[in-house]
Amino acid sequence: MADNPQVFLLKCAVQKYAWGKVGAESEVAQLSQAVDPEFVIEDNTPYAELWMGTHPNGPSRVSIPGKTEEELSDWIKRNPDKLGSKVESYFKGKLPFLFKVLSVRTSLSIQAHPNLVLAEVLHKKNPGAYKDSNHKPEMAIALTPFQGLCGFRPIKEVAKYLEEIDEFREAVGSHCAVRLLTACNSMDMPLHRETMKMCFTGLMNREPEVIKCQLERLVAKVEDMKANGKDTSHLVGDVLLKLHREFPGDRGGFAIYFLNVITLQPGEAMFLEANLPHAYLSGDCMECMACSDNVVRAGLTVKFVDVHTLCEMLNYTGQAASKTKFKGIEDRGGDVAVTVFRPFVTDFAVTRFEVPAGVRKVRLAPLKSASICIVIEGSGEATNATLSSPVPLQRGSVFFFSAEEEVIVNVTSDGMLLFRAYAGV
Repeated sequence: MADNPQVFLLKCAVQKYAWGKVGAESEVAQLSQAVDPEFVIEDNTPYAELWMGTHPNGPSRVSIPGKTEEELSDWIKRNPDKLGSKVESYFKGKLPFLFKVLSVRTSLSIQAHPNLVLAEVLHKKNPGAYKDSNHKPEMAIALTPFQGLCGFRPIKEVAKYLEEIDEFREAVGSHCAVRLLTACNSMDMPLHRETMKMCFTGLMNREPEVIKCQLERLVAKVEDMKANGKDTSHLVGDVLLKLHREFPGDRGGFAIYFLNVITLQPGEAMFLEANLPHAYLSGDCMECMACSDNVVRAGLTVKFVDVHTLCEMLNYTGQAASKTKFKGIEDRGGDVAVTVFRPFVTDFAVTRFEVPAGVRKVRLAPLKSASICIVIEGSGEATNATLSSPVPLQRGSVFFFSAEEEVIVNVTSDGMLLFRAYAGV
């Protein structure tokens, strides 16, 4: 084995949050067990997230045969130049991204992430709730059909729901509803945003007993329609019932009439920039984000909520659901289908490699940033000039390699699916 290999496997942390898929239904659990026979999947335990990176709440560990395991952050401290010169300089010698696999069973909170300026203010004002001063842009790439809420609907869609759903109109407040219904007939975009903010804030601040009463009425109506074989899609019935089962009486149930409900198919993505309201509802995905814990919540949660901050910070510009998807750049010039997801942030980018059956070699080109790569499907081995022997790869394998290093993956299975995360500098 080379003295200082630049490609090595990582042992990664599993987070057992309550919203995760349970037991063997969880992709996180399956991936973890595939590479660790000692990982016992418990039938009633939720396995929510697999963390790949240096975050102190779930640090990855370097696994090199013949060497003592250490945290990846410690390896980087000893080898900061391996991040890449621009990454080392710009991010002060730290890995700027956290890469994850998520398995979502029950809905995550309605939330948004602050930009850098607001993150600094919130951290200074309330460091107990906002534990760092960094922003938290994040991107989700679906592994299975993945459902979520993302961004405000066009104002005419919200107006239609206010006209047709008495309970929604009552939850928002009649004064606010009239203002929005009037504004949607104009072409004044600032007025659209102003009235959308007024209505959403009205919902978020409405008395809990009013919300609970109106939500129960609407849920009963939808359940009765379903029992009689009627279509409830115009009421977003399936999502409404899911949220009510998981968070009975929570005002977040009405948020589906403000926010786009989208379903990503495998390989599709959404990018959650600062101030964009969103919530994950169900499915499995890859997620990449800046290293931060800054989340501002206001519904579908038992955690700390900050309604005032959320309502003030949100981007209230409405857009069609189709525009909430983040388009990757596809390169199908070779045998391997390569899709690059590069949002407008320096913290991260992700490349998806879909290897068809019969292809035996994948080149992971050298980049100016260190990378973390995970095998979702397939098996093989990774070779690199700094290695005296190949690194074996199988489903669930996670490996790190330094900036400016080329890695060749020799595929031994019929097909392979890889994701590679790196800094976007």
